[in-house]
Amino acid sequence: MGLLSDPTRRRALISLLTRLNAPICVVCYMAGVAWFMGLAFEPFTLRTYMSENAMGSTMVEERFPAGERALATGREFSAHKKRVGGMPVDWLVKTMQARGLEVFTQRFSRTLPFPDEDKERYMVKGTNVYGILRAPRAPRTEALVLSAPCSPGDHNNQAVGLLLGLASYFRNQIFWAKDIIFLVNEHDLIGMQAWLEGYHHTNTTGMDWSPLQGRAGSIQAALSLELSSDVVTSLDLILEGLNGQLPNLDLANLFYAFCQKIGVLCTIQGKLQRNDWDSVSGYSHAVQTMMLMVLKQASGRPWGDHGLFLRYHIEAATVRGINSFRPYKTDCTTVGRLLEGMYRKLNNLLERLHQSYFFYLMPSLSHFVSIGYYMPAFGLLAAILLLRALDLWVQLSAAPQRDEDGVTDVEQTAPGVLSILTPLVISHLTGAALYSLPVRFQDVAVEHFPVSETEAVVLTAIAIYTAGLALPHNTQRLLSGEGTEQGWKVLKLLALLYLAVLLGCTALINFSLGFILALSLVPVAAFVTPHIPKLLSAVVLVLLSPACTLLFAVFFFHELQETPVSFHEGWLLYLSVISQGILDHCLYGSLLFPLAALLLYPCWLLFWNILFWK
Repeated sequence: MGLLSDPTRRRALISLLTRLNAPICVVCYMAGVAWFMGLAFEPFTLRTYMSENAMGSTMVEERFPAGERALATGREFSAHKKRVGGMPVDWLVKTMQARGLEVFTQRFSRTLPFPDEDKERYMVKGTNVYGILRAPRAPRTEALVLSAPCSPGDHNNQAVGLLLGLASYFRNQIFWAKDIIFLVNEHDLIGMQAWLEGYHHTNTTGMDWSPLQGRAGSIQAALSLELSSDVVTSLDLILEGLNGQLPNLDLANLFYAFCQKIGVLCTIQGKLQRNDWDSVSGYSHAVQTMMLMVLKQASGRPWGDHGLFLRYHIEAATVRGINSFRPYKTDCTTVGRLLEGMYRKLNNLLERLHQSYFFYLMPSLSHFVSIGYYMPAFGLLAAILLLRALDLWVQLSAAPQRDEDGVTDVEQTAPGVLSILTPLVISHLTGAALYSLPVRFQDVAVEHFPVSETEAVVLTAIAIYTAGLALPHNTQRLLSGEGTEQGWKVLKLLALLYLAVLLGCTALINFSLGFILALSLVPVAAFVTPHIPKLLSAVVLVLLSPACTLLFAVFFFHELQETPVSFHEGWLLYLSVISQGILDHCLYGSLLFPLAALLLYPCWLLFWNILFWK
């Protein structure tokens, strides 16, 4: 405090920070990247542990003897699904009733804003079927959920069979203290969204659904099951939910504990855990696993049906069976034992999962990186914005220079309000057009061009994004004449503070998204001025724009998954990612598209405007 309260020392500190501003910024950027890459090194991470005492012991023997019967039920479900050409609602109702459940159905419908070409659907109609096993030893105020989506074709039939097998086995047990809901949802996330909205009496997406006739208690936790083969080589745990939300870490710890006890191979991001952390290949494996989680979390989309539970403060995850080339095989009976053990532990909960972490990264299932470890990496990048803003503030606070006649230099005069306000307004109007026009004008584009509705939406968004590059760089002269030297400094100061607040708020909600954006936008924001070479700087600025960052992320994601794609395939995937991002916003409330269109793109346009300031 003495350093800041003493005017002489404060001036010396400010002088040091301004004199060494550029070297300090470079060091901060390199340190931030190095800190983040070091998070995957095992000695720098924490070993997972169970924080919830009610789930700490796994000494009880897990039992589930009906694995073969569950597979037979899955084959029967598959036959009825093919016969009716969709969800066999009547068969599911009779089968659940035969297992002693209270069975209810829910109809729903949703017209998409434009066709989903990936899943070939536009007008979606379906039915959810769920059965409730009432708790015999409690007042029925709390509940657990086990769900399995009814997928097209031969996918996920074994999951539905195992769900019905577990329902039959659970019915004969008397120790349940919570209601258990067995849910089979149609049309994956859309059906799950309809059921959750009906269960909680909310309608945030404009979907039409019938009210639920039967309810259980407050849902404490949920698992979504995906099995498409009779045997699996490993079970993959999927945690990433809507807008980058993650379940409480104890849910992942519980899954890992039972996998270790029963002897089931478990993966995260589809990658097995390695013990050679001190080797280059082991560290590279941990980095790939962590980066896959970062990219998935940054996308903001739910990567399984569990992702929609998290918005209702319900801890949920998806367990996906993988049948690969590995010789080690796990049968349906073993998977059922694992799920039975997990639900018995969740049944012991006296309160919601809250004692462990909600913000974390996982380079493996046995180690995690807490928020206190990864936030300094982002803080080092965000500090660059504040240092550059401090440098500009000092320059603007300096007394204007006068010539020998006492006349103030025109370049040093204070800029007009309109010269600063105009680029701000036009940049945000361009972002508003990017957000609202693609979906609204899809019919007009289809009438005038030989494209489908989905292509019209995506191409319109790209056209508006590209057209925005031509708008702002002349706006400072629109109303107030030539721009001044002070003008671009004031505009950049506002843009730096704007970006710092925007990235900081984003990182608090979704660290992965905030960090990726900081990696690409901070160098641009720090060093762009009107006095650097225009052509080269414009190319760099475009390459580090939000749109190109997304394009690079698509290629990088497939490289990490060890499924590299060509440029043409990557471009088609890029267009698909844009359409899915808009659909996720309209259907489920994903915030990535409005964040990019209404805030990130206008902020980037301000720096584009500064580059071409005259």
